[in-house]
Amino acid sequence: MSRFKGIYWRTFTVTVGMVALTLVLLGASFFSLTYSYIMSEKRNELRDRAEIIAQITLDAYSKPGAVLTRGEDIRSMLDVAEMMSGTDFLIWIPDEKAFIGTDTSMNNQQIVLPLALGKKLAKGEVYMGVSTLGYYEKPRAVVAVPARSEGWVEIGPVLAIAEPNAMTEMWRAFLGIFGMTAVTVLLIAFVATATTAMQQTKPIRDMATAARKFAEGNFDARVHNTGREDEIGELIESFNAMADSLQKTEQQRREFIANISHELKTPMTTIAGYADGILDGVISPEEERQYLTIISAESRRLARLVRRMLDVSQLQSMDLIKQKTPFDLSESMRRVLVSMEKKITGRGLDVDVDIPEDPVMVLGDNDLLTQVVYNLLENAAKFAAQGSTLFLGLARQGSKAVVTVQNTGQTIPPEELPLLFERFHKSDRSRSEDKDGVGLGLYIVRTILEQHHEKITADSKNGVTTFSFTVQLAAEENPKSV
Repeated sequence: MSRFKGIYWRTFTVTVGMVALTLVLLGASFFSLTYSYIMSEKRNELRDRAEIIAQITLDAYSKPGAVLTRGEDIRSMLDVAEMMSGTDFLIWIPDEKAFIGTDTSMNNQQIVLPLALGKKLAKGEVYMGVSTLGYYEKPRAVVAVPARSEGWVEIGPVLAIAEPNAMTEMWRAFLGIFGMTAVTVLLIAFVATATTAMQQTKPIRDMATAARKFAEGNFDARVHNTGREDEIGELIESFNAMADSLQKTEQQRREFIANISHELKTPMTTIAGYADGILDGVISPEEERQYLTIISAESRRLARLVRRMLDVSQLQSMDLIKQKTPFDLSESMRRVLVSMEKKITGRGLDVDVDIPEDPVMVLGDNDLLTQVVYNLLENAAKFAAQGSTLFLGLARQGSKAVVTVQNTGQTIPPEELPLLFERFHKSDRSRSEDKDGVGLGLYIVRTILEQHHEKITADSKNGVTTFSFTVQLAAEENPKSV
């Protein structure tokens, strides 16, 4: 992927582009408004000056005993006004039928007044516009006020003329200030956007790098969170949690392979060794039956291991939500107890049963929950002390039915209790007592209950070990559903 197609450059380009576009739009609006305002103010100023010149000239001619002549004296007065205001003036003298102005180069030159100017003046209105007057090379701002008269004296119209450069000087100053401000804002936007985009994209790049390491089999990579509490920080925490889960899954996979290799290796080695001994004649005919019995037992153990592994695989792919139906859990527990009678009596054990006489309707898969009770009771009988008493109980607690299986034997250390439900786990005591187990019984129990969204607990104190799990009561059993 091109570096200029990444999130960093996209974010940077979009943000800076939006800032630049905003400045352009604001600048255009600002320039338009300020230019219109300045031009309007300048034209109003020219109009006021033209009216003042017209009034002063009219007053000078209309006073009794006025000695001004209509020539050099008017031009001198206009020169003084031009020096003070920086504006050229033209005054029409009707008697002489000529314009007198401050620009001497215009003397004896034909001046062409715009048609709109004539129409405005004819109506007695002030004209404001732009014209070359048939003389200037470039258009200039022209303001004309109508003629004024008092008694027998008439002066005007009066034209005030200003160069565009003079009129736009202030606007250009505003333009320079705005340009400096725009450049400063853009520089700040560049820095802020680059920093923000870098902070946003760095964790993503780190996660991409970590993901590539995961693909290579390295599950130790993590993304460092610098204390961010925003969405990126939440993403980092979720990514690290996923990495922990992947690492744990990989560790479990390796342990599973190691455990299953060990569990398969032992019976297969035994079977192969004794079979080769019989075939090679190393084992005498008198001992063949004994070793064939061992081969048969190991073969059945191997078959049980494979069957249990298939059971686990099927359980993990089941959708038990669709298979939940109401059934009588107390009746299912009685059937399990009857099926286990031979194993229980064979170890000289007694059973204390506390199961209600009336039906206890629960919601779930009957066969699988019956398997849970069977596995727990079989496990309890297997590790119970000779001649002790087992306990099998069922009780209602709120919206749940609670099943309890208890035996008396060796105390399980507290640190080992959470490991009882792991695949292929066997405690030290079980390795010596459980010759036929494969370490999947309690793992199957936990898997079935997790599929039912139920929990199981284990406790062992003073030689008494107790397993308890919950099952959702059916609607007719659940008081909350009434």
